[in-house]
Amino acid sequence: MTESTPQSGRERGVIYTVVIIILIGLAVVALLMFRTDRQNAAADEKATQLVQALETAGMLAPTTDQIARVYGDDGGTACADPNGALTRALVLGELSNGATGPGRRPVIVEDRILKSQLLVIGVYCPDELPNYQEFIDGLDTVNRS
Repeated sequence: MTESTPQSGRERGVIYTVVIIILIGLAVVALLMFRTDRQNAAADEKATQLVQALETAGMLAPTTDQIARVYGDDGGTACADPNGALTRALVLGELSNGATGPGRRPVIVEDRILKSQLLVIGVYCPDELPNYQEFIDGLDTVNRS
């Protein structure tokens, strides 16, 4: 039978300190990499295009920094599958009277409500725009402008 020699408190303290320093270093590197990777020059350029398009349409626009952080340089989830069945179902689900359950009914909305998503798709994934525009044009909307 072998005997185990317990570590002294000083040895354990050194091990804990080294492990904590390594973990803190890895966390700092991860945070720096995440922020740098998400926002770059292409993201800023597309965010500026979107702000200009929103302002031209007469809408209030967030800052370019906010847009760049949300959409990045590829449009993020807005361009993941804008013409997919799930995305269309989510859009149609939002165009309702706000009730839940059996009281939920579709409503006719103003066309300007859907305009911002069209602008996002036009800037970030223009190849998807014709199909999405066709979907939006098929909805009953009211033009109050």
